[in-house]
Amino acid sequence: MEITKRTLAEAWQRRAAGHPLLDEVGLPRVALSADELEEWAERAGDAEDGGLCLLLGEDGTVRGHRGAYREVFATRDLEQVLYLIAEAAIRRRCGSLEEVADALDRIDPAWGRRFRSGGLDDTGTVEACGRDPLEGLAWIAGSWREQDPYTTLSFFRAAPGRTVDAERLAGLYGADPVQVAAGTRLKDLRAGDGGRAHRDRQWESCCFGRAGEWTFLLYHDTPPGSFADKEAYAALGIEESVWLTATSAKAIYTFDYMRDGRRVDDDWGALELIWYERGRAPYLRGGELDFLNRAVRRAELDHPELTSTFELYFHALEESLGLRLPRREFAEEEVRAAYWAAE
Repeated sequence: MEITKRTLAEAWQRRAAGHPLLDEVGLPRVALSADELEEWAERAGDAEDGGLCLLLGEDGTVRGHRGAYREVFATRDLEQVLYLIAEAAIRRRCGSLEEVADALDRIDPAWGRRFRSGGLDDTGTVEACGRDPLEGLAWIAGSWREQDPYTTLSFFRAAPGRTVDAERLAGLYGADPVQVAAGTRLKDLRAGDGGRAHRDRQWESCCFGRAGEWTFLLYHDTPPGSFADKEAYAALGIEESVWLTATSAKAIYTFDYMRDGRRVDDDWGALELIWYERGRAPYLRGGELDFLNRAVRRAELDHPELTSTFELYFHALEESLGLRLPRREFAEEEVRAAYWAAE
């Protein structure tokens, strides 16, 4: 059935009348053009329904917006629209996410399961994590916000059955080939002159290695001309890469995911972690990064003890993409390291 303004209003009226938790929840503003949406956003700001407004296209596609420019979902499924309106309203009313899930359970058990999964469909029972998230990738989230140990955390994965050679990767980025060949560790770099020399040169260094399926390379700035040998870079067989970059002085924290030679971002441009708010999906619902929306929701529900959204987000990256960093190797300074080669 094609969605019109009338069918949407009637469907929401029936749904809201069917449960006391939705009794006073009105249909969000429905705009029929981008100009009307922008005009509404300028007047309303983010005050109503968490800024939720529905833009209804001629083909029956409903696009949910927070403000004029932030599209949060797009669907032609009427039931999905009703669920997303209810989710926004209940989330605004309730305190914890578990309370939101319980409230949606009472309206419709399928809606409760959907909220707990973080997706747009009824995925059935979702198993809890059951382990310490700070033993995975999330242990580094706090210090990374202050650019410690490095500004950029980059990860590279090859096709199944292949690995990205960490030494070759570090060399192409400009690591000192003598130190790479010698197996230099972070503790070796820090040992010189009682550590004073490394404090002066740490911005010229990198750490590298493998954890699970991913090869990691951590650094502040790369030297001019790094990875200039494109054929050698391609020979590494990289099919996926992730960059997490922190610029603490400007409060800029970005996530960049490449797969099969293209950026995965639903055409949102630069993806800032600072946008992530607990209880809201950080990326387009049903979009290319919806797997990360699901992982973030599970992290929130499984680990209410984590008060840092950065730790929750990093745990979601581990659960969804398998990103990891060896905590013990960093703590004991056994991780492979090198300075950039002298020009």
